Amino acid sequence: MLLADVAQVSRRVAETSSRTEKVALLAGLFRGAGPEEAPVVITYLAGRLPQRRTGIGWKSLGRPVPPADGPSLSVLDVHRAFDGIAAVSGKGAQAERGRLLHGLLSAATAEEQRFLVRLIGGELRQGALDAFAVEGLAAAVGAEPAEVRRAVMVGGSLGAVARALLADGPGALADFRLDVGRPVLPMLAQTARSVDEALDRLGPCAVEEKLDGIRVQVHRDGADVRVFTRTLEEITGRLPEVAAAARELRAERAVLDGEVIALGEDGRPRPFQEVAGRVGSRLDVERARASLPLSPVFFDLLSVDGRDLLALPVAERYAELARVVPEPMRVLRLAVDDPGDERARAAAREFADEVLVRGHEGVMLKALDSAYGAGRRGASWLKVKPVHTLDLVVLAAEWGHGRRTGRLSNLHLGARRPDGSFAMLGKTFKGLTDAVLAWQTGRLLELATGDDGSTVTVRPELVVEVAFDGVQRSPRYPEGVTLRFARVLRYREDKTAAEADTVEAVLSLAG
Repeated sequence: MLLADVAQVSRRVAETSSRTEKVALLAGLFRGAGPEEAPVVITYLAGRLPQRRTGIGWKSLGRPVPPADGPSLSVLDVHRAFDGIAAVSGKGAQAERGRLLHGLLSAATAEEQRFLVRLIGGELRQGALDAFAVEGLAAAVGAEPAEVRRAVMVGGSLGAVARALLADGPGALADFRLDVGRPVLPMLAQTARSVDEALDRLGPCAVEEKLDGIRVQVHRDGADVRVFTRTLEEITGRLPEVAAAARELRAERAVLDGEVIALGEDGRPRPFQEVAGRVGSRLDVERARASLPLSPVFFDLLSVDGRDLLALPVAERYAELARVVPEPMRVLRLAVDDPGDERARAAAREFADEVLVRGHEGVMLKALDSAYGAGRRGASWLKVKPVHTLDLVVLAAEWGHGRRTGRLSNLHLGARRPDGSFAMLGKTFKGLTDAVLAWQTGRLLELATGDDGSTVTVRPELVVEVAFDGVQRSPRYPEGVTLRFARVLRYREDKTAAEADTVEAVLSLAG
């Protein structure tokens, strides 16, 4: 399959608002894909690269490359090219990546170049959501969409299901079932602004502490234990204490969903970044374990001793979890059977307040009658956590790519130092509507002091209100901290730079 076919379908899917047409376009594309091409095609349409990280920076993407006259690149050609780019390391790596990227782009047509630049830059917005891809795949092979959806849930990957379906037809769906040792996509939550709002939306529910750790899925089969991340990466070797804890459970075979956290001597959770660093460390695991031991905390049970529990309601799954997992390894929870009872609502609010006092990030509310929707961000799970905001100063902005070409997009954010200068805390392009993008481009160009073709530096005068999930340590920035998941709420033209938040205020949130 040619990359041109994928790029064309991507564009056409983005241009139509018709669900039927989107599905038809995707079905036609999948019919022309081979079993080995399908996982790559699906990943590209979702706006991701299978390699995850390529090391290609915005500066490399900004260099114009004359396009090819006609399409010649196959999907697997491009996949292999990205494999080569991702494998580059050592001295001169940046230049070599640039050379390989130039070679790839020079073989691409103008439309293919636009598709690749947006794909690499994470700005591909073509509307090919997984739901459409599932229906398109089902239509391509003559399978029932519900059966394909179920296979994806327990198979852990739409790409894996697509490969099997295109190779063996609908009969391949029978091979996808919840098996110990094969991870499934985790169920995700939507957001509610308050506990009361969540109670109103869910009805009878459980309120659980929301831990600021690393999501893990633990599979036990006798003495054999495997641990996976939310992206289904296996990390068993990095977490020996989690494997040891799983062997203490009162079940021979089980699949559990939970988090790993680190607790300080005072019993409060250690910062997220410390946990992330420990989980990400592959070297000298025993030394890392001694310096920062991790504790698993489980909140769901998906399978136990050969029984698939996915379709059971939350209340029944938790009863099984309580039978299998000792209390110290279970998330704290409060059942709210009657949200219409003001005393019950007050108890839920009090529970949420106590969770925050203990240093956790918020609460999860789960409808008691809800099944486990693997891989879905269902409306039956709602997360509630306080939103942190800061008023920061824009120090610079980067020229956008893809649909943001010609507009200043990625903002460099700074907090005020005691001497009146500003310390950069990080960047964000999130939360910007088309109207805000247009306005901020004009306003920032009025404040511009330099433009190197990639980044426009500006006078530190414009204040922007930013929401974020927390402050984490980072040696990349001058004060040693950065913001987690920063996004723009609004510009504060009513504030001067002298009224922006200080570095001291930011550091106080770092824990």
